[in-house]
Amino acid sequence: MPDIIIYHNPRCSKSRRTKAILDEKGLDYTVVEYLNEPPSEQRLADVLNMMGKKPLELVRSGESLFKELGLSKKDERSDEEWISIMTENPRLIERPIVINGKQAVLGRPPEDVLKIL
Repeated sequence: MPDIIIYHNPRCSKSRRTKAILDEKGLDYTVVEYLNEPPSEQRLADVLNMMGKKPLELVRSGESLFKELGLSKKDERSDEEWISIMTENPRLIERPIVINGKQAVLGRPPEDVLKIL
């Protein structure tokens, strides 16, 4: 398995562009369509740690599901609770996420992936 992993949503233009950058570089990588294969809570916690981000920084609060679940970024929830919510509802995870070894970055903008290649 390659060291580079992209958590990808093929319907997302930013995700497709980030994947295209990996292709343009001729890199070998693994695609994880996270809507079909959500990360475990531990894996998401590890990725957040690699990124140096808190869970709320990776939550798609503009997603209709966020509102349907009655969530607010002002909710008093622990990091663990937000991670659990995201793994149970992977549509709420911001994308794409690219991991290279022990580094990870959010591909927003897609060119940010170049920081870890």
